[in-house]
Amino acid sequence: MHVRFAILALGATLASAQTPASQALPTIWVVGDSTANNTNHQGWGDPFMDYFDPTKVVVINRARAGRSSRTFFSEGLWNKVRDELKPGDYVLIQFGHNDGSAPDKTPFRGSLPGIGDESQTVTMPTGKDEEVRSFGWYLRKFIDDSKAKGAIPMVLSTTVRNIWKDGQVERGPGHFREWDIEVAKAENVPFVDVTNTIADQFQRMGEQRVKPLFPVDHTHTSVEGADLNASLVVSVLKDLPDQPFEKYFSEKGKAVTPHHSLLSMDRAGLNLPVPADPKLPTLFLIGDSTVRNGRGEGANNQLSWGEPVVDYFDTSKINVVNRAIGGLSSRTYLTFGDWDRVLAMIKPGDFVMMQFVHNDGSAPEEKMRARGSLPGVGDETRDIDNPLSMQRETVHTYGWYLKRFIADARAHGATPIVCSPIPRKTWKDGKIVRNSTNYQKWAREVAESEHTPFVDLNEIIAARYDAMGPEKVDPLFADAGTHTTRAGAELNAECVVAGLKALQNDPLERYFSATGK
Repeated sequence: MHVRFAILALGATLASAQTPASQALPTIWVVGDSTANNTNHQGWGDPFMDYFDPTKVVVINRARAGRSSRTFFSEGLWNKVRDELKPGDYVLIQFGHNDGSAPDKTPFRGSLPGIGDESQTVTMPTGKDEEVRSFGWYLRKFIDDSKAKGAIPMVLSTTVRNIWKDGQVERGPGHFREWDIEVAKAENVPFVDVTNTIADQFQRMGEQRVKPLFPVDHTHTSVEGADLNASLVVSVLKDLPDQPFEKYFSEKGKAVTPHHSLLSMDRAGLNLPVPADPKLPTLFLIGDSTVRNGRGEGANNQLSWGEPVVDYFDTSKINVVNRAIGGLSSRTYLTFGDWDRVLAMIKPGDFVMMQFVHNDGSAPEEKMRARGSLPGVGDETRDIDNPLSMQRETVHTYGWYLKRFIADARAHGATPIVCSPIPRKTWKDGKIVRNSTNYQKWAREVAESEHTPFVDLNEIIAARYDAMGPEKVDPLFADAGTHTTRAGAELNAECVVAGLKALQNDPLERYFSATGK
């Protein structure tokens, strides 16, 4: 295996002389530093090519050791990539590890901090002046040039160093991940969260198991570490809207578990909130990515209603804690232990608002996810061999899981509230398609049978979309029709509050802020 990877690494070092094997095939270009391409150790961009079918796509690693975003540009390395780009190519851009040093000190590779348009004239050791720009400026240059050539740029946050404190691994050097997110948002390109994905995996493994993956220093990986990082990059790419790489994966790539499924197994790094003031009552939100997307920070221009809804509540009177998790269904929210984590925080006088469905519709034993619940609200079950846990599992209906959340919440003294799922952007005969024959109906039936407040978000939001029309609704979505932009999330949050206020006895009425009133 070591010999095989050494050959791959040698091929990567010669990448600057490579051109795509076939102009008929799209190319995935990797640009970055030694954490992606390193002749002395191993960068993730080297084994990365093994996850793709070479008969369908070409992978070229143009990352170069020792380079920052600044020097990759100033040395002409970027121009060489730009000149070979063609429409339909992909450009994975990852810098940061070498950008943090002083721009006017040896080794003269630091970019200016931030993402602005400021510049600084630096006299180089050769005596020649160089106009140094911000980290964000260089990223935008790579993005804009890629777009101009018809290629699809993506911003990747940095890999993770083997630096630990109090049992927690460092999640990237400096503020580069934050700047990556800001640039990706502003340029409307995908953000690929490599940093937290790798950090989450390292936390699962623990410090002692991670240590051998860094044989020389805390930054550069071994062959095994590089392959692990490559697989984790692939796992996040599998979570991109519309899955642009799905058709290009090799058998090795197809076997990689998507990142949302990895998250379902562990909570390290999710930054899930807890009640700010334990003395106050708390409104807990549980659900999927349409309630809380990613880490609730709006990455990839996606934000869900559970974040902006906080503004409608007076936080001096109530905590609003969004514990929804992307990728989960009503079933996996229970079986992966997330509901138990919420129950451990619930006290009498609290509230639990639940909205599930977008991940409930798949087959219960689906190989890569295993998250589907059975249709309906009855007591029927199906025993399956879970392909993720490798254990026997009894799967229940969608309604059964909602009833479980309701019963448990009440047993802990909390008030449950059921929401039907927000609608997708699917039009038929000039109107948004409702879920009136299945999940919307089943959520209502559960609420009625359990005498629980019910907010019909599916209908409330769909009616708003109908009134707005497709032209105004389209910008509210950050993907084909499931995840919203900030504007879409804010509209949906407004609809949540409208639904609460329409209840005959709104249990949250006394907690609204001036905005909510």
